Amino acid sequence: MITLKNIINGQAVDALASLPFVDPSTGRQIGTAPDSDAAAVDLAFQAAQQAFKSYKRTTPGERQALLLQLADLIETNADRLLEAEVACTGKPRAATRELEILRGADQLRFFAGGCRVVSGTASTEYVQGFTSTIRREPLGVVAQITPWNYPFMMAIWKIGPALAAGNTLVLKPADTTPWSTLILGELAQEVFPAGVVNIVCGGRDAGAAMVDHEIPEMVSITGSTRAGAQVMSAAAKTLKDVHLELGGKAPAIVFGDVDIQLTAKEIALSAFFNAGQDCTAVTRVLVEQSIHTEFAAALGSAAAALTVGGDDADLGPLNSAAQLERVEGFMSRLPANATVLSGGKRTGTGYHFQPTVIDGVFQSDEVVCDEIFGPVLTVQPFATEKEAIDLANGTKYALASSVWSNNHGVVTRVSNELDFGSVWINCHQVIPAEAPHGGFKHSGTGKDLSVFGLEDYTRIKSVTTSHR
Repeated sequence: MITLKNIINGQAVDALASLPFVDPSTGRQIGTAPDSDAAAVDLAFQAAQQAFKSYKRTTPGERQALLLQLADLIETNADRLLEAEVACTGKPRAATRELEILRGADQLRFFAGGCRVVSGTASTEYVQGFTSTIRREPLGVVAQITPWNYPFMMAIWKIGPALAAGNTLVLKPADTTPWSTLILGELAQEVFPAGVVNIVCGGRDAGAAMVDHEIPEMVSITGSTRAGAQVMSAAAKTLKDVHLELGGKAPAIVFGDVDIQLTAKEIALSAFFNAGQDCTAVTRVLVEQSIHTEFAAALGSAAAALTVGGDDADLGPLNSAAQLERVEGFMSRLPANATVLSGGKRTGTGYHFQPTVIDGVFQSDEVVCDEIFGPVLTVQPFATEKEAIDLANGTKYALASSVWSNNHGVVTRVSNELDFGSVWINCHQVIPAEAPHGGFKHSGTGKDLSVFGLEDYTRIKSVTTSHR
C-alpha cells in the first residue's frame, strides 16, 4: 500500500487525515494520500508567498534554465512517472508514456523558451516630456487545481506557464489521481527553491480552502463546468482572477464527400481515446443526410473493433465507480427514439465501459446536450450547411469542434461560423504546445498552452517617467 505526503516548502508533510485512491482497472485500493485541511493549505500558501519575494526577481533566462532542468528530470524519471500514472488511471502504457509523460517534458521546454519572448510595448513618448513603459509582471502566488483525466499532463499545463512567468504556486491534484503529480512535485524540489512549487492533496474541502484563501492572486482550475462556476463564485469574494478550462461537447461535422471508412475510424479514435474522458473528445457526429446511414454504421463498426482494458488496449477504464455510474445513468435514461449501434455496457473488471455509438437522437435529448465524459458518441443527420452549424453551436459548451470535407469552400465557411475555441479541419485533437487551448461560454475563460497561456499568468503595469 502506497502512502503519499504533501510537499510544502520543499518538505514532505503528513496530514491529519487521508483519502484512499484505487486502480480503476481493478477497483482495488492501492494507496492513500493526504486529505488536507485549511491549516495545511494555509501553510502551503505562506510558503509560496515567502518564496515569491525572491523568485519574482529571477530573470527569464534563469527561469528558463530551471524549467529545462525539470524537463530533463521528467525524461530521466519517465518510467517512474508512467507507473504512477497508469496505476491511478488504468491507461494503456505506450500511449501514456509517449503522449502524456514525454510530451509533458516537451511542453515544459516550450514554456522555458516562451518566458524569454513574452510580447510587450516598447518605451516611448505618448505625452511630450514623459516616457511610458508597459511592463508584464508575475501575478504572485497562484492556486491551481487539476483534474483526474490527465493528472500529469494537466499539472504540466498549470505549472509550466505559472513558473515561466515568475509566479509561485500551490497545486492540488484530483483526489483519485494524486501519485504522478506528487512525483512531479518531488522532482521540482530538486530544481526550484523551497516554496516555489507546493503540492497539497485532498478532496473538495481542500479545494474550497484554496479558493477561499486570501493569499493567491489567481485560481486556475481544469474541471467540470459546475466546478468552474463554484470556483468563480467563491473567488469573487476576494476578487481573485480565475483561469477556467471546463467542459466540452465537441461536434464533428462530416460532409458527404469524405472517405466514409477512413473518416469513421479517425473520428472513433478521437471520440474514445482515454475512454472519452476528454473535454475536447468528439461526442457528437453531425453527418450529411446523404451518407448518414452508411456513416453511422461505419462508426458503429469502428467502435466495436476497439479493444478495452490492458496495456496495449485502445482505451482503458473510467476513472472511478462514480464516473461509471454516471455513464450508466445516461444509458439507462436514453429516450425511445435512440438506437444503440454498438457498445452501451460495462465490460471486464474494474470500471471499463464499451465504446458506444448512438443513432436516432434529437438535439434536445440529454445525451446530446450534457457532457457525459465517457466513451459515448451520438450521431445526427443534417441537410444543409446552416443546419450543421446550428446543430454544432446548439449546446452551452464551446471548447472544440472539427469539420470533415474535401471541399475548401465548405470547410472555410463552416469553420468560420463555429463558436468554439478550437476548430480542426479533417482531424481532431491535434494540440501542439504552440497553439492556445481553451473555449468560450460554459467551456471556460483563458487559455492553456501557447504564449497566450503564458500571458494569462501575468499582469500589466504602466510606468510613466518625467524627463525632468
